[in-house]
Amino acid sequence: MRNKKKLILNQLNRKLEPFNKISKTIIPEKGWIFTIRKSLNMTLEQLGKRIKMTRQGVKKIEEREASGSITLNTLREIAEALDMKLIYGFSSKYDSIDQMVDLKANKLATKIVLRTHQNMQLENQANSNEQITKAIQDLAQEIKGEMRKSLWD
Repeated sequence: MRNKKKLILNQLNRKLEPFNKISKTIIPEKGWIFTIRKSLNMTLEQLGKRIKMTRQGVKKIEEREASGSITLNTLREIAEALDMKLIYGFSSKYDSIDQMVDLKANKLATKIVLRTHQNMQLENQANSNEQITKAIQDLAQEIKGEMRKSLWD
């Protein structure tokens, strides 16, 4: 089962990789629709005609995009009208999904091991720092291999 989960993560990493490159792109302050339309020297009326909408309707769409309240369907429709293609995806805040899972697994393992260590200290059965570090590493590997749901609590 571990190999299947690892394969799924690797496939996801490959699918998200192109988005990591474009995630650094700065979105224009007035949004892509306005910026592209203006760059193409296209009027509100011209874009409106392509999507069967009034000038005021197109203006509202541009405002909704700039405010972040536009729908994906509307963005697809506008992209088509601009002879473009909408690209939609997610980009990890980390270098990869693997790195994100590693960090989460280490955090969870540390929490579990230190809780156990604290109980053992109370019973005068404390472990050395090396033993604690090794236990955290081992548990983190186990958690990652199993892809425990508790990673996301």
